[in-house]
Amino acid sequence: MQSNRESARRSRMRKQQHLDELSADVLRLTKEKNQFLTDINITAQHLMNLESENSVLRAQMVELNQRLQSLRDILIYIHNTNSSGVLECDENLQTTADAADHALMNPWNLLCFNQPIPVMANADMLQY
Repeated sequence: MQSNRESARRSRMRKQQHLDELSADVLRLTKEKNQFLTDINITAQHLMNLESENSVLRAQMVELNQRLQSLRDILIYIHNTNSSGVLECDENLQTTADAADHALMNPWNLLCFNQPIPVMANADMLQY
């Protein structure tokens, strides 16, 4: 009878120890899960930020490509106009009445090769 009581007591102790180990495992796994969820949320926020930034950069790229194409079109027009002899980009021609009339009829003629064409940029475009 004493032996059975001692055996039951050891059995209860093993069960309690096993239960304590399982409880510790639950606590550890819960902490790990919370850490993973935090990491996932941080990563998702970074992803959203990068997608937003990527969207802005794509829009800026489209705008810059449109500007580039416009500048190319202007250069082609000026080249074609210069090669046909209609517009020369010197101050003497710009003072004549014919050149002034021609320039007023077509505003593209106000551009010259030696004049810089302004391109606007903001700090966001240059930060990388």
